[in-house]
Amino acid sequence: MTFDVARIRKDFPILDRQIRGGQPLIYLDSANTSQKPRQVLDAMTEFYERHNANIHRASHQLGEEATEAYEGARIKVGEFIGARDETEVVFTKNISEAINLVAYSMSNATAAGPGRFALGPGDEIVITEMEHHSNIVPWQLLCQRTGATLRWFGVTPDGTLDTSNIGDLITERTKLVALVHQSNVLGTINPVRMIADAAHAVGALVLVDAAQSVPHMAVDVASLGADFLGFTGHKLCGPTGIGVLWARRELLDEMPPFLGGGEMIESVWMDRSTFAPPPHKFEAGTMPIAQAVGLGAAIDYLTEVGLDAIRAHELQLIEHALGALAAVDGLRIMGPGSPVDRGSAISFTVEGVHPHDISQVLDDLGIAVRAGHHCAWPLHRAFGVQASTRASFYLYNTHEEADALTEGIRQAQRFFALA
Repeated sequence: MTFDVARIRKDFPILDRQIRGGQPLIYLDSANTSQKPRQVLDAMTEFYERHNANIHRASHQLGEEATEAYEGARIKVGEFIGARDETEVVFTKNISEAINLVAYSMSNATAAGPGRFALGPGDEIVITEMEHHSNIVPWQLLCQRTGATLRWFGVTPDGTLDTSNIGDLITERTKLVALVHQSNVLGTINPVRMIADAAHAVGALVLVDAAQSVPHMAVDVASLGADFLGFTGHKLCGPTGIGVLWARRELLDEMPPFLGGGEMIESVWMDRSTFAPPPHKFEAGTMPIAQAVGLGAAIDYLTEVGLDAIRAHELQLIEHALGALAAVDGLRIMGPGSPVDRGSAISFTVEGVHPHDISQVLDDLGIAVRAGHHCAWPLHRAFGVQASTRASFYLYNTHEEADALTEGIRQAQRFFALA
């Protein structure tokens, strides 16, 4: 069946907007946040208008309906990523909180004494040079708190992970390997299973940042070999304010809680508390209920369109865009130059023109991209640049929009050549 991008675009009201004096909006910033289909917007409106109440605590009908909607979204998430059951799914406000949850739980375990999650001097955490700051800073802080050592894989000049020294990096000292599935800058899809197998062979745990992969392709936690996996709702057609941490249930059972408060408890006395079983042990306070409903609707939407169809559409789009951009004089693509093992974020630099100037000219033409270090400063330093311009594509983008991007870059080159 043909992928009907024109029909899909009709589901996204914002794509009808005109900006900057009547220019049609060309939205190429989905790696930052995706746009939302009407089905998601309607589901959240319907929840607030018909079912709004707090979850788990109220015995009235609205409370029952809200709880059913919230827990129903958890079931959808679990099925979407291949969890064994919904109790392995913890809702957070974003993937940054999901990663911090694991890091602070390990810190709490260290304070409690020896165990699988306890860290100390001589222990090591391994990450990669292509991580988003949200998968770097929490581990830096954890190492500072515990005395553990942070190590990392480098990146090759063509934007792939340098695994040539995997045997030196992943050793019996390794307690956790945390890596991105798909780079938010390079688009590179990493060999997660190979690295996970090496980590498990020495008894280490594996955390996968799947924020950029789950929206674009079928992801199965068992196939990846992950012990933890996180993603965020607003990058997969869902709302902001909702994220997911998936973890193997036996790990969640053992992990100490991250935040204390209401709902995450079993019983409370003045001198001690006992905690609810997972996932509620990690969901303190009033949760993002309507956002969970929106995330569930987004999963329904992507499932109906078909993740394999989305991936196939994006591969054609990426191949077209990479070819068009490669023909621009002075433009350097960061990351793989072909769509093989590559996602839909394309970062680039243009000789003689600052990335922010490129993005400003494109914005004047109605083309929304991102410029900067994309929360990946170490990666940019590895490539010898301070910043880049990033165009990121999704299911609602077209070949014509990729061509408009290329022409816009050429306009920027001509403008600054005359300036």
